[in-house]
This record gives sequence, C-alpha cells and structure tokens, in this order.
Amino acid sequence: MTLYPIIDAEIFALRPDFMALSIHVSGGRNGPSDAFSEALLEEAVQSLDAFPWAEAHLDAWRDAYRAFGAKPKKTPCSAEALRKRAVKDGAMRPLNAVVDLYNSVSLRFAIPVGGEDATTYAGQPRLCLATGDEPFHTMAEGQPVIEAPEVGEVIWRDDDGVTCRRWNWRQGPRTQITEASQDMWFVLERLDPMPVEALLDAGRMLVDGLRRIAPELALSAQMFDAASPHGKPFAGM
Repeated sequence: MTLYPIIDAEIFALRPDFMALSIHVSGGRNGPSDAFSEALLEEAVQSLDAFPWAEAHLDAWRDAYRAFGAKPKKTPCSAEALRKRAVKDGAMRPLNAVVDLYNSVSLRFAIPVGGEDATTYAGQPRLCLATGDEPFHTMAEGQPVIEAPEVGEVIWRDDDGVTCRRWNWRQGPRTQITEASQDMWFVLERLDPMPVEALLDAGRMLVDGLRRIAPELALSAQMFDAASPHGKPFAGM
C-alpha cells in the first residue's frame, strides 16, 4: 500500500506557509552504515551554515511550535535537535545507511525530515491536532510505555495511534526504519523563508541517495501546501 498522507485544514490554518514533500519508496533497501553514508554525515556537519536562510528557517519552526503550545527550547523540531547534537559533538553518530542519508539531508538543508517503515503503518499517515487520547507507544528507561499527546498538539498519527509527537520532534519506535526496511515513507517539511527550490533540492538529494542503495526502487512523490491541501503528484524526483 502506498502511503499518501492526510493533512488536516487546521495545520494550514496554523501555518499557511507550510509545505510538505511526501515520498513513498517500494522495493528499496537498507543496510549498515558504510563509508558513503558516513561521509555524507561528515559533509553535512561541515555545511551547517551553507544556506543564508537556514537559521531563519529553524526560527520559523520555533514560532510554529509556540503557536500550538510547545516549548521549542525544551522540545525543538527534529532539524534543530540534530543541529544541536552535531554542533555539540562536532560529528553525527551513524545509525544505518538510510537513516544516515536522511539525517544528512536534514542537517544540510536545516529541514525536518521524517523516515518511516511503511509496512508498519495502519492506514494512512495523518498530520492533525491531537485530541489527547491518542496512544503514543515509546520507550522510557529501556522499557515500553504508552504516553498521550497534549490536547491541540500537532501530531503525525495512523489508525493505531501517534507515530510522531509535536509535529516532528519525537518519532515512536513502532514505525522507525531498520536495516531490514524495504518499503519506506519520507516527509520533508518546510516553512517560510526556506525557498521552495531548496525543498525540492533536499528531496532530490534524498532520492538520489536511496537510488544509490537500491537502483531498482519505485517511488511516488506528492507535494502538499495551502493551495493543494490534499496533495498533488510531483514528478520532479
């Protein structure tokens, strides 16, 4: 089943400038980190300030978090969290080939990038405001626990519950990409002032890397924005 996200109208009411590039991959591959994926991470860490709009883009995400009641200093967006880790450590720890790839894209373009194992989804991904009773299966001190989002929190969810809390802050382990993943779904999330062409360049970097690992993969891409809230096919990958 191809994952085709649903983005609720409340999200565009919160941030009319929000755009999402959704990419579903079938017949892909993953594996351990290798010299190529580790070099990507190293290059991304060295290019954190390559784009003049990067810090302003992260600042826009801080404003977006404040708008639904989150505290970005405590729970930053995924792109800022990665950046802080890279700046603190001077490097990024490799995890596996695909995760290294999308972390590199996120670091280089200062953009939140989500990667999920599509086979673990129950129904379609949905970006919405939480009612507060959706289960979020996660880990705490090495043990599985179930949390609940706050009412009005922006969440990604499927039919079984939350897959990522606070927009793109914290992914649950249920849908994470592993070395065995073959069907995968990615979402790249952009706000003003990130140029739209930079969003597309980030998507192309991701797809090029996925094709290096699995040249025979099949993919479909959709673009979502306030003018096309239900998405439109995008063939520029």
